[in-house]
Amino acid sequence: MASTDPYQSLGVRPRINAAGALTRLGGAVMAPEVVAAMAAAARASVDIGELQDAASGRIAQATGAEAGLVTTGASAALTLAAAAAIARWDVAKMAALPHADSFPHDILIPRTHRTGYAHALAAAGARLVDIGHNDRGTGAGVRGLEAWEIETALSPSVVAVAFSANATSLVDLPTVAAVCRANGVPMIVDAAAQLPPKENLKRFIAMGADLVAFSGGKALGGPQASGILAGRGDLVASALLQQLDMDVSPETWTPPSMVDRANLRGVPHHGIGRGFKAGKEEIVGLLTALERFENADDDADNEALTARLKAIAAMLDGSAVTLVPAAQTGRVPVLEIAVPDVLALSARLQRGDPPVHLSERHAARGVLTLDPQVLLPEHDAPLAAAIRAQVNARA
Repeated sequence: MASTDPYQSLGVRPRINAAGALTRLGGAVMAPEVVAAMAAAARASVDIGELQDAASGRIAQATGAEAGLVTTGASAALTLAAAAAIARWDVAKMAALPHADSFPHDILIPRTHRTGYAHALAAAGARLVDIGHNDRGTGAGVRGLEAWEIETALSPSVVAVAFSANATSLVDLPTVAAVCRANGVPMIVDAAAQLPPKENLKRFIAMGADLVAFSGGKALGGPQASGILAGRGDLVASALLQQLDMDVSPETWTPPSMVDRANLRGVPHHGIGRGFKAGKEEIVGLLTALERFENADDDADNEALTARLKAIAAMLDGSAVTLVPAAQTGRVPVLEIAVPDVLALSARLQRGDPPVHLSERHAARGVLTLDPQVLLPEHDAPLAAAIRAQVNARA
């Protein structure tokens, strides 16, 4: 009889994941109801535009935005956001992207926000223009982004301002939003990993963002290849048009309800986001996960995680372990494990049997972080045993 474990049949080893909901480790472990919803969605044919319309209403309710779109991840959401800011309703621009040299395509981005993920914006054809100073980020001073630094860089070639949201940068968001709103320039917020807390679903729209990108396959608990783009109705509609299958007859095409055909001088062809098509299974799975995330009891969940982490810490007797509560991380409680040769230990754990992954986010401080977001309860004891064995082997 064939194995019911797909990984076993493929010769792929499942891993103990205490590093968090990372893309390279497959993202979230989906709840049974999310998996069931995706399986049910797979058994019918639907109009994807109509399904995205329905998803838009659900996402708008959850985020406070005018509209929403299910994407194939937060990176795809950023590319679609940039494409929407550049093309708006112009089908000729949609057809031209990513080749945008003949029309405005500059996106301003604060220097402290220029990460590897900003490549997703450039992929749409945008030219990223660095602004501001990095005094606060480098410790050379106390000042963050200031209004005049944005205003000075504004020109007819600027189509948007990008903002990467995190606990440190959030203090600058109202300044950026105010300048953008006063000058009619959309603000795109990368909030891929800013869940939890669930309040962040609505926070960035409420603070003035025009488009916000969230990951669906991390803390939301949806399919790994899913994400959310939420924001202004016209911009989300432009993004949707540049994602959909547009191999249609103009005479019979019925656009999604969020698209006002009167704004279009023709029917778009396949857009820059065509490769980011979201399947019916991902859309339904993401919406199911979103509802589950909204209804979760964060305090109770974090109490349960804290109890598990305390038990793991007890099993790591002799190691320098610190419990960092959810109130301090802003997300979930974690364990910080201080060890010598931190990356060497991490590498040995990953090569072990079973392979174990801890977060290396704070390796520069000499600690590995045990993030329990995706850690299965049955892995707690084997995880502690693997860490203890590797630490003792080098003692």
